[in-house]
Amino acid sequence: MTEPSLPELEAERDRLYAQLSTVGDFRRGSVSENYRKCGKPNCACAAADHPGHGPRFLWTRSAGSRKTVGRQLAAAEVEKVRREIARHAEFTSAVEQIAEVSEKICEARPMAGTDAPPVPEGEKGGSSPRSRKPGPPR
Repeated sequence: MTEPSLPELEAERDRLYAQLSTVGDFRRGSVSENYRKCGKPNCACAAADHPGHGPRFLWTRSAGSRKTVGRQLAAAEVEKVRREIARHAEFTSAVEQIAEVSEKICEARPMAGTDAPPVPEGEKGGSSPRSRKPGPPR
């Protein structure tokens, strides 16, 4: 299979940029559904087969170095937040694809001032430390 041409790669990148612009609102994180027991001995949740009070929905996301932030969600906003999280996955997928295509474009584009095609990966020149002649001491 042949590699796509530079105009084909640029068209693919433009298509991905257009896809990225349609993602809309998104947010990072996840939604968890939680049940808890209140600890009152006479409450129905104290029974072994009772799941506990709930559900309570919590949106959480990473906030940097070993820190997580979260917020309890009202039942009415759970589906909205789940859709926004799904759109974040679309966003990150599109960004990754753009980066891959952009790298291919960088490899396919000739250097300024030359008309020579790029050297295929694995065939790049250079010398290993063993094949170089020793130079002056450093």
